[in-house]
Amino acid sequence: AYAIDPTHTFPSFEADHMGISVWRGKFNKSSGTVLYDKASGTGSVEIVTELASIDFGLDALNTWARGKDLFEVKKHPRAVFKGSLQSPVNGVPTQLVGELTMHGVTRPLTLVVHSLKCIQHPMLKRDYCGADASGSFSRDDFGLSAGKDYGFKMNVDLRIQVEAVAQP
Repeated sequence: AYAIDPTHTFPSFEADHMGISVWRGKFNKSSGTVLYDKASGTGSVEIVTELASIDFGLDALNTWARGKDLFEVKKHPRAVFKGSLQSPVNGVPTQLVGELTMHGVTRPLTLVVHSLKCIQHPMLKRDYCGADASGSFSRDDFGLSAGKDYGFKMNVDLRIQVEAVAQP
């Protein structure tokens, strides 16, 4: 069992801006757990992201995204991804198959695991694992359709870099 290291885990995303550019952002607060069987390359993951921690690098846009026109963080403060590590190659999972719950809606989401590696943490002297995964979803499937009438594409590319430390 591993606990997500919140100081080394920042889900990030890319989304269209009126068909003329790509806006990028990240979430600064996340937590969760990973159960990982290194022998079989399988396990489970739960990542909880605090949507109020959105960071586009522009305070006005961050404030807007937290409000009623997008995330409505007072009503829907978190996004939660729950999934299972699957399709191992040489003992390393290549997929994370699960569900994303956001804005009161749950939809299936599969992430590609690009890398997963575990080492002995040099200071904590415990197993420490890091992974990189990505996937895409349509934000209007979650009721997040702001900008659609202006020609914004609804696709969001999600990238999760995560580090987690084994529990004592």
